[in-house]
Amino acid sequence: MQARMSNPAMLLPNAMDSILTLLKATRKGGVPPKTLELVHLRVSQINGCSACVDSGARTAKKAGETDERLFAVAAWREAPYFTDAERAALALAEAATRLADRPDSVSDAIWEEATRHYDEKGLAAIVLMIATTNLFNRLNATTRQAAGQNW
Repeated sequence: MQARMSNPAMLLPNAMDSILTLLKATRKGGVPPKTLELVHLRVSQINGCSACVDSGARTAKKAGETDERLFAVAAWREAPYFTDAERAALALAEAATRLADRPDSVSDAIWEEATRHYDEKGLAAIVLMIATTNLFNRLNATTRQAAGQNW
């Protein structure tokens, strides 16, 4: 696959720095890094962003994630490898990424399950990880950034 253009966040002054600052902030919410990596990977799978699926799996692996969990994240509901807290984060990630798929995109049930496992700071970290990942996915998919690219 040939990229249509360079990554837009690299072309405009301070854009990538600002996005990376936001991404770093997600690490300060008290959510385990592996959970944030699972959220990033699941959102990227939903959006079909090969660059983020590739880099997300590699980053998750560096954070200590296992192959069996990485292989199963797309089917997390049926896989026995995830904690209730991780399942709540993944459900929130899916709902917040698929906003137009249902009238009540992030249902009260999904939100309340997430609040059972995370405080407001943790929820903020997860929501910001979802939003930042969606931003990266949209930049990469629109401009056809290929997996394995170094920006």
